[in-house]
Amino acid sequence: MVQKNGLTKRMSLLSTLFTVLLITAILYMENGDAISTAQAQKSRPLSTNSEKVYIKPGSLDQYYLFAGGGLSGNVYVYGVPSMRRIRTIPVFSTDSARGYGWDKHSKAMLEGFTWGDAHHPALSETNGEYDGRWLFVNDNANNRAALVDLKTFTTRQIIGPVPNIMGPHGTAFVTPNTEYFFMPSRFSVPLAGQYAPLEQFTEQYYGVMAAIKMDKEKEKMELAWQVLLPPWSYDISDAGKKISDGWSVMTTYNTEEAAQSLAIGTTQAAHDYLVLFNWKEIAKQVSEGKYKTIAGAKVFDPAQYPGSVYLVPVEKNPHGVDVSPDGKYYVASGKLSPTVTVYDWEKTFAAIKNKAFQGTVRGLRVLNLNSVKAAQVTVGKGPLHTQFDDKGYAYTTLFVDHVVVKWKLGEWKVADKAAVQYAPGHLSAAEGDTVSPDGKWLVSINKWAKDSYLSVGPSQPDSLQLIDIS
Repeated sequence: MVQKNGLTKRMSLLSTLFTVLLITAILYMENGDAISTAQAQKSRPLSTNSEKVYIKPGSLDQYYLFAGGGLSGNVYVYGVPSMRRIRTIPVFSTDSARGYGWDKHSKAMLEGFTWGDAHHPALSETNGEYDGRWLFVNDNANNRAALVDLKTFTTRQIIGPVPNIMGPHGTAFVTPNTEYFFMPSRFSVPLAGQYAPLEQFTEQYYGVMAAIKMDKEKEKMELAWQVLLPPWSYDISDAGKKISDGWSVMTTYNTEEAAQSLAIGTTQAAHDYLVLFNWKEIAKQVSEGKYKTIAGAKVFDPAQYPGSVYLVPVEKNPHGVDVSPDGKYYVASGKLSPTVTVYDWEKTFAAIKNKAFQGTVRGLRVLNLNSVKAAQVTVGKGPLHTQFDDKGYAYTTLFVDHVVVKWKLGEWKVADKAAVQYAPGHLSAAEGDTVSPDGKWLVSINKWAKDSYLSVGPSQPDSLQLIDIS
């Protein structure tokens, strides 16, 4: 709960976004005494885009966006729909203006680090809904994660460097009741900080997914366990919900295990994989002692204890994977295919039960694609990330076509396209990551931008673009 001007205002948080090393999440606020945009619409239809996003002085935005600031190491807070930058939260980098990194408490948290690479903020959840308590954000450069207290909008804890992982770009995506969030290695490395030459990549390098547990009573994070994986590159993940609660799914690429000439080496195989984790089963196995300790971490090897980790074929070089609000589907797309593939969780569970496998890779069972696929939708060039609204539509960014495409779940047909400024990556719909999206606003997070911006040299500005989907 938040107090302001003597009035209690309920806070609930919305979905996560990203722009050139930037991802944002949205927080909803109701203001009992302020004239909201919705109230204004009742009295007079808003005829222009400017009127739709205008926030009267003394009134509040409908939503907050929490944006990972990339190499600034900070989190930025924006209002939606006004898109005003409201606050900067220092996290991984010192901030002289606020004294962060100079006082005793923050110096102890930073532990000598003076910078970070902040990605993918994720909001704490209860029953698949944002609960307004905490924000989690990764440090892609130094293998750390931070906990931001949303009562005070200040950093409460930093964990790491976490052993055995390198470049946790896919962090942080929380489970529906904030039991865990996961930190996968984007880059496979020798374990325990050891050295091995690249010629020994396939033998001495490993991928690892770390599970970070949240102690809600103590309001503190801790490393719970890790999962040993093949020497591939692991990226964005998402947690199951409702019927798929207890599972998570993660993208991976470079299944060719190329260590040099990556632009050529990582495009040789016909497909890459999604990695499915039964995280509840893994936690149970670890509690029974089925792990080995490496660099102080409990490491579970799914090849030795099969039944909790599976692979599913996906188009080449996937980046994002997203679970639908009803928990029935998980959606992924490879950058090199003009299609989005939709997978059915119930079919997935049936395939596991019926042992519908098409082989084994490095001790991990591969599910037959046709036994788990629900549909494939042709959307356009360079699909990356997908979000959802409250009307059964999905929205996918097309990095090459420079548009956001709208398509219908169940009908598997494209309904509309909206051109955006340039090369969109991540995007976020209002509560589009929860079990009950709002379907009001969509923000396209453009990795680069064009027009309307000053030319200041080789560094291109990135931009957030607001789209009305109400």
